[in-house]
Amino acid sequence: MTVDTEEKPIENHAFEADVARLLHMMVHSVYSDKDVFLRELISNAADACEKLRYEAIASPEILGTSGDNRITVTLDEEGNSLTVEDNGIGMSRDEMIDALGTIASSGTRAFMERIEASKGGDGAQLIGQFGVGFYSCFMVADRVDVVSRRAGSMEAWLWSSDGKGSYSLTAVDPAEAPERGTRITLQLMEDAKTYTARWSVEKIVKEQSGHVPVPIRIAEKPGAEPVQLTDGTALWTRPKSEVSKEDYTDFYRSLSGQYDEPALTVHFRAEGRHEYTALAYVPGSQPFDMFDPDRKGRMKLYVKRVFITDDAELLPRYLRFVRGLVDTSDLPLNVSREMIQESPILTAIRKGLTSRVLSAIEKLSETDPDAFAKLWEEFGAVLKEGIYEDFEKRTQLMGLARFRSTTSGENWRTLADYVKDAREGQDAIYYLTGGNIDQLKASPHLEGFRARGIEVLLLSDSIDSFWVMSAPEFEGKSFKSVSQGGADLSRFAKPDAAADAEPQAPTGEVNDLLTFARQALSGDVSDVRASDRLTESAVCLVAPESGYDRQMEKILQSAGRLDAAEKPVLEINLDHTMIRAIAKHAEDGAFREDAVRLLLDQALILDGEKPSDPRAFAERLQRVFERAARD
Repeated sequence: MTVDTEEKPIENHAFEADVARLLHMMVHSVYSDKDVFLRELISNAADACEKLRYEAIASPEILGTSGDNRITVTLDEEGNSLTVEDNGIGMSRDEMIDALGTIASSGTRAFMERIEASKGGDGAQLIGQFGVGFYSCFMVADRVDVVSRRAGSMEAWLWSSDGKGSYSLTAVDPAEAPERGTRITLQLMEDAKTYTARWSVEKIVKEQSGHVPVPIRIAEKPGAEPVQLTDGTALWTRPKSEVSKEDYTDFYRSLSGQYDEPALTVHFRAEGRHEYTALAYVPGSQPFDMFDPDRKGRMKLYVKRVFITDDAELLPRYLRFVRGLVDTSDLPLNVSREMIQESPILTAIRKGLTSRVLSAIEKLSETDPDAFAKLWEEFGAVLKEGIYEDFEKRTQLMGLARFRSTTSGENWRTLADYVKDAREGQDAIYYLTGGNIDQLKASPHLEGFRARGIEVLLLSDSIDSFWVMSAPEFEGKSFKSVSQGGADLSRFAKPDAAADAEPQAPTGEVNDLLTFARQALSGDVSDVRASDRLTESAVCLVAPESGYDRQMEKILQSAGRLDAAEKPVLEINLDHTMIRAIAKHAEDGAFREDAVRLLLDQALILDGEKPSDPRAFAERLQRVFERAARD
C-alpha cells in the first residue's frame, strides 16, 4: 500500500516558543565536545524499543516481521551525513508534532533558564552536562530529517527542519520508511565531518552508550552490512564484580541524560519474599528538574527487562534526585500501570529500595566525610523534606542531616555534635530560620546566645521552617526558635569576660519608656518587653510563644496561606545607650512618640522587612535629626 502524497501535501509548522529558544542555543553553541548528541539519539532509540516491547505484550501483532529490537548507525562520508535508525515503537503524525515540535519536560525548561542566565563559556558547558534529547543534534547538523512509522500502522511521515524556527511534515510512501520505528538523518555541518569516520563514532558509542539494553550496530556506508558494536546486555543483570566504575558511569550518563560523575552508586539484588534488581545513582550535581513543583522521581521500572514506566514512584519524593531503575520478575506484565502502582509487591520494593539508598548515603557519611559533604551541599535541602514527610525514616534522616551554626564556621555540624557540646542544663536545640546564611549570622536574635556560648543552628532552606515544627525531640532535647517566645537566657551564666559587662539595673526613666512604648505601639505589636537576648542591638522583633515563628509566617503569607500574621513582640535592650538616652527625654512627648516608632521600624528592617509606612518613617527620622542638630 502506498500513501497518496498529493492528498496530503507538505505541512509547515512553527516551533513552539520554548523549542525555538532551545534550538537557537543548540545552533549557536560553542561547546567543543558535541559528542553528546549521539548519546541522546541512541538513548531515545533505546526508549522507543523498550516501549515497543511493552506495547507488544498486549498487541503482539504490532511486531510485524522486523525482527528483534536493534539500533543501527549508518555513516555516509561522501554525503556528509549520519543516520540513527531503530525498529522501535515509531511515531504517528501527531506524535511527531508532540515529540519534536513542543517541549513537555520542565527539566528542559529549567535547563534553558540556567543556560540563558549563564555567562561566557559556562552556558556552553551546560549543554555538555545536559543533552536535552533530540534537539542536541542541531549542534552538529544543518538539517535533520526524521522518517517514522508507528508500529502497526500503514502510514509513514517525514519530519524535516533546519533548526531555524520551523519544520515541515510530509506523508511518505511506507516502502521508503522502516517497517516500524524511526530513522533520523543528520546533514552534518562542515566542521562535524568527523562524525562520518567509523573510529570516531565507534569510540563515542562504546564510551557513552555501551550499556544501552538494545544491540547497536554500525554500517560504514549506506547499503553496507552492519557490524555489531554492543550486544544490548543489560548492565544491571551482571554481577557487581564484573562491572567496572567506568561501566557504571557510562550507564549512568545514558540513563540519566546527565554528563557528570555519579556521587554514589547503589547496585544490589534482593532475594527472598520478593526478588528484584536495583541500580540507583546519586548524581554528582543537581538535576535540572530537582525543584519541579510536581516533585516526581525518575526511577524506571522494568519487569523481566521490559520497560514498564518511569512514573512508578519507586522512591519517596525527598529522594527524587536519585536516578536509576528496578527490574523485577514478581510483577505481572499484562496489567495496567495503574494496577502496578497499587501493587503490594511494588510497595515492598519501594520500602526496600528506600532503605538501601539511605543506608548507602549513611555509609558514605561515615567512610568518606568529604564526599558526603559535597552530596549534602547538592541535595541536603531535598533530603530534609523527608524529616517532615517520612515518619518511619525521620530518625535516620535527622542523623544524616548537616547544619551550619554560630560555632561551625564553614564546617558542617550534626545534631549529635550539637547535643554533645550543649551547655549544662540546656534542654533545647536552638535554631534560627531565614533566607540566607549571611543574614542569619547578622541577626540580633543571636546576640544573647553568643554571649553565653550557646550554639544556634542557622537554617536557611525553606523546608527548615516546616520540619522543625514537627520534629520530635533529638536525644531528649526539643527544638526551639530563637525568634519566637521568651529566650529565658538568665539561667545561663556568661563566660567570665562577658560577665564583667553585666547590664545595669534599669532606671525608672527606662521603665517609664517601656510602658510608654507598650501603649503607643499597641496597634502594631502584641507586647513590648525587656530583652535578655540582646547585647549589642537596641531592639528586635520576636513571634509570640504560640503559633509560627517569624520566618514561617513570611513563607505562609507569600504563598497566600496566611491572611494575617500575629502581632509580633517588640523586645528592647534596656541597657543600650540609645535606649537610655531616649528615656531621659520624658518631658517631650512628641519626640518620644517618634523615637519608639523609629525603634519599631528599626526592628522591622533588622528582620528583613520594610517600615510599614516609608513616608512616615522618613518624616520621623528627619524630625529626630533636626532635634539632634539643635541640641
